[in-house]
Amino acid sequence: MKQLTGILRAALLCSVATLAAGNNAVAQANNWPSKPVRLLVGFAPGGPTDNVARILAEKMSSELGQPVIVENKAGAAGNIAATALTQAPADGYTLLYNTSSIVIAPWVYQSPGFDPMKDFAPVGLTAAVPLVLAANMQVPAQNPKALVEMIKAAPGKYNYASSGVGAIEHLTAAQLLSMLDLKATHVAYKGTAPAQVDLIAGATQFTTTTLNTVISPVQAGKLRALAITSKERWSGMPDVPTVAETLIPGFESLAWQGIVAPVGTPEPVLAKINAAINSALASPDVRQKLDQQGTIVLGGSVEKYRAYIKSEYDRWGKVVEQAGARIE
Repeated sequence: MKQLTGILRAALLCSVATLAAGNNAVAQANNWPSKPVRLLVGFAPGGPTDNVARILAEKMSSELGQPVIVENKAGAAGNIAATALTQAPADGYTLLYNTSSIVIAPWVYQSPGFDPMKDFAPVGLTAAVPLVLAANMQVPAQNPKALVEMIKAAPGKYNYASSGVGAIEHLTAAQLLSMLDLKATHVAYKGTAPAQVDLIAGATQFTTTTLNTVISPVQAGKLRALAITSKERWSGMPDVPTVAETLIPGFESLAWQGIVAPVGTPEPVLAKINAAINSALASPDVRQKLDQQGTIVLGGSVEKYRAYIKSEYDRWGKVVEQAGARIE
């Protein structure tokens, strides 16, 4: 009987402790946010990703009633910032403004420092940037089909540039070439800027690069935009067709962005951040600023983002394996 009483007492104490912890978590969630929120960005200030993050952070600050402060932790294709998030408390006060690199890095790097399927709590999909199939002005091809015929006629002769091995620019081009049964040589650079300089100079012949980085050289007549990888044409370049309508029906590749929190962050806190994200994205001035950069506004629920991350993780894993895009 004494043993049974002891067991019951222990069970009761455990239940009380669990209830207290639950009540404490609810109280913390109800009071969130009571101080500034850090938004880690894995890329340099002034870059395309940083620009979008800052536009959203400013609007989210108004929605949450606390400053959302962008903190740049650039390096290793965003891996440094992503790894830093795994070391932050799961209280909603440290978030990561992530790009599609979080689902690509585990396939490309032997030890990226994080597992996107285990270490992060998806909060919300924010935006996406289409990629553009572009060629230097010395290339005679005036449209995507002509470029395909040019490459097909001389397998392995032509070079394509990217911002680095395993970058979405590299993988998108590799996927296109594979699906079209074409062979070209990949030339990896340390960033988009040097890749673009050599492309304009004619050292490489074509690339798939993000729309927001190619707008200026295309408008200046230094590069030719042949096709865009979104489902629809971009209003800023209405004459540039999609890959889907010219080469591969249904094809889409986007450099997407979102916000994740440390795993274990309370669901009510995630819901509050998600609401702030969607409210910011619905703002006309935010939508206008993003459209000017060639950025597609997305948004949606926590569940939608969780499913999207999983599908993109599976998709790019197959592409990395096929392309052999590993960094040891």
